[in-house]
Amino acid sequence: MRKLIVTLSLFLAFVVALSGAVGAYFWQWLNAPITYQAQYLQSVNNVYRVERGSNLTQIANAMAREQIIEWPKVWVLYARASQKTAVKVGEYKLLAGDTPLVLLNRLVSGDVVSYSVTLIEGSTFKDFLTALHAQEKLQKTLASKTTEQILADLNLDIQHPEGWFFPDTYNYIAGDSDADILKRAHKTMRKVLDTKWQARAQNLPYTQPYEALIMASIVEKETGVPYERDEIAGVFIRRLQKRMRLQTDPTVIYGMGENYAGNITRKDLRTPTPYNTYVIKGLPPTPIAMPGKEAIYAALHPADGEHLYFVAKGDGTHYFSTTLDEHLDAVAKYQKRRTSNYRSAPPVNTPTKNN
Repeated sequence: MRKLIVTLSLFLAFVVALSGAVGAYFWQWLNAPITYQAQYLQSVNNVYRVERGSNLTQIANAMAREQIIEWPKVWVLYARASQKTAVKVGEYKLLAGDTPLVLLNRLVSGDVVSYSVTLIEGSTFKDFLTALHAQEKLQKTLASKTTEQILADLNLDIQHPEGWFFPDTYNYIAGDSDADILKRAHKTMRKVLDTKWQARAQNLPYTQPYEALIMASIVEKETGVPYERDEIAGVFIRRLQKRMRLQTDPTVIYGMGENYAGNITRKDLRTPTPYNTYVIKGLPPTPIAMPGKEAIYAALHPADGEHLYFVAKGDGTHYFSTTLDEHLDAVAKYQKRRTSNYRSAPPVNTPTKNN
């Protein structure tokens, strides 16, 4: 009996020693630098992508197959013991010197590779879609869909997309979609417009924020240099208040759609469209572009003064006039000596009474 007890004691001591040795080995492995395969560290991106719906066991087994980690079960057991199983979706950099623990912490913290796309002020909704669909890492869920189908997919309470998406730089991760970016851009535009509307100047000719958004889009398209935004807004608002037609080329161009080939003719100015402000009275029915924060502010805080006209000087700035005669002189001065880099200038803006 005593001999049996001694034998069992020796066996248990061996098991404990063996367990300690095994535990020490695996702990050492968890903290030892990973020898990544050349396919990762020598590639341009050296990233590993965690797909949506993947759990830690699936990720561990996939990494073992790709020879990223050697002991997937040990990795998972440690993660469960330390409550680090909630891995985030995305792409992760694989860096020289990573250990299995460092890699696990990176996956759990969501330290993913991010990308960005810049949506530019003055662009149209079509331009925004083109910019989004040029992003390699962004899912194109809205490609080849009509505007009506896109608005239905986005589930936004708007009738027309133009103007409703805030131009900015948006960060995203692999797996995000074009719809994700547009929803964020729309939410931002709603917030910016509401904030600016609440702090608007008095005695503006708007009955709702959407009209200010339309005006901001026109200001955005007409502005060559930032400091002229409020002055341009002032001209258009005074024309509205005096019941004069806006007579602004960018609205005509927008209304021409695919028919615009780089030039506006006299016939174009006489051809009725819902956006031809040489023909219609008041604002066009929708914005004509995506205005930025500064253009929205200018539409709601126009410069005081008496100017009713402006003409491009050819260097990106404008000459502002109070009377039609002064404006005609400015048109003759600046439009008759165009250079090769001359910027587009509005034709003569003649006042039209709204009866």
